[in-house]
Amino acid sequence: MYKIKLFISTVSGLYLLLLTGTAQAVLNIEITQGVEGAVPLAVVPFAWQVPPQNPQTPAELLPPKKPPVDIAAIVRADLARTGRFDPLPPRDMLARPNVDSTINFSNWRIFQSENLVVGTLQYLGADRYKIRFRLFDVFKEKQLEGFSFSVSGNNLRRAAHQVSDIIYEKLTGERGAFTTSVAYVTAAGVGKARRYSLWIADADGYGPQSMMRSREPILSPAWSPDGTRIAYASLEDNGHQAVFVQNIASGHRDKVSSHKGINGAPAWSPDGKSLAVTLSKDGNPEIYVIDLTGKKQRRLTRHWAIDTEPTWTPDGKTIIFTSDRGGRPQLYQVPSRGGKAKRLTFEGKYNAKASVSQDGKKVAMIHRMDGKYRVAVMDLKSGNLRVLTDGSLDESPSFAPNGGMIIYATSAGRRGILKAVSVDGNIHQRLTVPEGDVREPAWSPFPQ
Repeated sequence: MYKIKLFISTVSGLYLLLLTGTAQAVLNIEITQGVEGAVPLAVVPFAWQVPPQNPQTPAELLPPKKPPVDIAAIVRADLARTGRFDPLPPRDMLARPNVDSTINFSNWRIFQSENLVVGTLQYLGADRYKIRFRLFDVFKEKQLEGFSFSVSGNNLRRAAHQVSDIIYEKLTGERGAFTTSVAYVTAAGVGKARRYSLWIADADGYGPQSMMRSREPILSPAWSPDGTRIAYASLEDNGHQAVFVQNIASGHRDKVSSHKGINGAPAWSPDGKSLAVTLSKDGNPEIYVIDLTGKKQRRLTRHWAIDTEPTWTPDGKTIIFTSDRGGRPQLYQVPSRGGKAKRLTFEGKYNAKASVSQDGKKVAMIHRMDGKYRVAVMDLKSGNLRVLTDGSLDESPSFAPNGGMIIYATSAGRRGILKAVSVDGNIHQRLTVPEGDVREPAWSPFPQ
């Protein structure tokens, strides 16, 4: 079972070939389970401010009649999507103050709103905008945070996510991940007309951009540590697998490995200078490290078993990988400079496809339980393992850069969808495309 499953999910991509339906790129995100007693808060629509206009000003130079982006709506959606907050609908608000208003906190205590966000969006001219906002503790009637910054029109959505990040961190003590992105693969068409696309979208599913399209499956997308490049495996050369590295901004890509046999499962080193990959060029799937500067390849494992799905620990000293060298699939770790492999997981008969949190304290994996494949997370210090999902064929877990959520692929009926779960198992999200299927998720690092 292991060799079949492993070959499907990480080497040949045959499971992806089973996807049906017409793929569209936009991710729809819904909360399927949130924290009981989510924190009530209010994010008031930001006041729209424009400077006095000269009646002689040409129409094309006049400011927009309304805000090009609803900052408050984006912030409300971001915070609601975490499952930890319950934003008050604008229609229920008794007043709409802004940063220049006197706030009557009793208006907000009526709805038990613990926190209040007010703000303004000001047009500065020449496609420049100024965002100001304040965060208040309603019951203490105290300002907790306040910021002001200027952005261009095409950066307004990103700026709204930055507002969400600031609020989230202030209220939870954890860094927000609303300005990050997600990579994923969609499939469209049937038979010879089938097409695969690699997409990158904002963490809220907005603004998908196609990185590449192919007649053949696209597998295992992985972000570089600085978020400027993405590595993936593709079967573009008449079904022959190769590993590519693509620059996100320019679209330029390099083929970094195309040996006979398997070239797959790329994983970036923390310094962005190397890729750990699975190669079978010497007859058996093993873990190799490719120096991207000189394209030199160094073999890391030597065993008769299948070694695959490498991932680096954040300190760059260790590579965790999947192997059936003990008879069944388990996670192992090996020094990244070479050495003896050591078994990492012992609970259960199947543990595979590791993803390590950015703080290096946890590893997510696919854990077999009662014949079903589910996402689990293990504390690396204690070895305690916790199953987070209740699916039957979950795969490809990927940590958010703040370590708070894990995105993964699964199935709903005959459709491939994405889901996300918090590391404590309390919050669940469902991510779908309007039609068709989506697979192979990878959460980006924090933007630099």
